Amino acid sequence: MELDYYSQSKSLYFLSELNNNDTHEPLKLQDTKFYKQELRGKDVKLAVYGKGGIGKSTTSCNISVALAKRGKKVLQIGCDPKHDSTFTLTGFLIPTIIDTLQEKDYHYEDVWPEDVIYKGYGGVDCVEAGGPPAGAGCGGYVVGETVKLLKELNAFDEYDVILFDVLGDVVCGGFAAPLNYADYCMIVTDNGFDALFAANRIAASVREKARTHPLRLAGLIGNRTSKRDLIEKYIEAVPMPVLEVLPLIEDIRVSRVKGKTLFEMAEHDPSLNYVCDYYLSIADQILARPEGVVPNDAQDRDLFSLLSDFYLNPGKPAVTNPEEQLDLMIV
Repeated sequence: MELDYYSQSKSLYFLSELNNNDTHEPLKLQDTKFYKQELRGKDVKLAVYGKGGIGKSTTSCNISVALAKRGKKVLQIGCDPKHDSTFTLTGFLIPTIIDTLQEKDYHYEDVWPEDVIYKGYGGVDCVEAGGPPAGAGCGGYVVGETVKLLKELNAFDEYDVILFDVLGDVVCGGFAAPLNYADYCMIVTDNGFDALFAANRIAASVREKARTHPLRLAGLIGNRTSKRDLIEKYIEAVPMPVLEVLPLIEDIRVSRVKGKTLFEMAEHDPSLNYVCDYYLSIADQILARPEGVVPNDAQDRDLFSLLSDFYLNPGKPAVTNPEEQLDLMIV
């Protein structure tokens, strides 16, 4: 499947004959040097997704600090009506952009950067998009208004890295809105069935957005998991990079409750420096401008069968042809 390249508004767009592709083969860059050259020297925008409660915000905050430790000017944008994405960076729930706009009667000209951008630990700037009341409105619209306001304030382009921390699974185009602005998507998962099932839905959304946007999946981040066997099983079926797998560390959970990043906790407890190294590794991989992939997401039923079979038949030998099956029957 061939890809055509053209540049529009300083962005790289990828076109492909997807309508004629019935094999669901993953899109691939034919000239990775060209893609990396487009990214080199410009800011990087990241979108972090994953199943609800998997640890996206804690992971995002620590990655933001790791990027700041590498000398980058970082903005983290929380895209969740709960507006708690940046809690471990600031130690409190900062006012949301929607709250601020409502106070100003949606007069953008009356909003100043200090009204919506708050300084967090490590020099990371923090913004919370907020959202509509529960059961009403669209979260995607709120993300769009947030980006619009930051551009009005000339703030959107002042950062080396902008990280969108997005709520839960991708169930509609609204929740996928941050992918419209991102260069890379990172998916936080664990070694469990539900998280990987959600990861596959997010991978499908990345594939869809990559048809018209310069978006790539940077990879999976395993969080709070003592094993990675099911993750390995999944990426055999849906090839994609694994950036890091963080073991089950109680201090990661405690950091969220304390409202502190692991880096801040490590200042008083140097034994936690090894945990920070995981996030620094992820930051270094992102700053290296990886090629990334457009994933070949699995069909829901196929993935359900794959993952459930792993649980139900953990020691079942693989039978690839009738002759092998006959040999097993004879034995």
